[in-house]
Amino acid sequence: MRIFLQILLPLVLLGSASFANDFKEVFKISLKKDEQKKILVKYADKEKLFVFRWTLYVNDGLVTLYSYDKFVAQNMLYLNHKNQSLRIKLRDDGQNYYNPPYFLLKFKAFENNEAKFELYLYDPQMQIALKFLKNKN
Repeated sequence: MRIFLQILLPLVLLGSASFANDFKEVFKISLKKDEQKKILVKYADKEKLFVFRWTLYVNDGLVTLYSYDKFVAQNMLYLNHKNQSLRIKLRDDGQNYYNPPYFLLKFKAFENNEAKFELYLYDPQMQIALKFLKNKN
């Protein structure tokens, strides 16, 4: 039994480590109320703007707004809840229909009137280039 566990445990750990990080990049974002984060998404010969902000934090829920590719959405994100993140498909042109590149925006914390997020980029075929744009004051 002990030999079985010595063999099985490393296999399980190696298997879980290989599937644990499918994301190409992880970005940490901290935003104050109504402060926008703009990211230029480039692929093939196209450029699209992803704009994200939050407007209200009440009852442990964060009201977020984002726009990407002529699509505007409002979501409620909660800490330590199944509605803690949202997924934004970046490329929807028929290529990789079952496995398209996407952002996963995860609400991590709310401290000192600032919301903290992690933005994960899932892009296994390395099609997407990102450029973080500075906000004009």
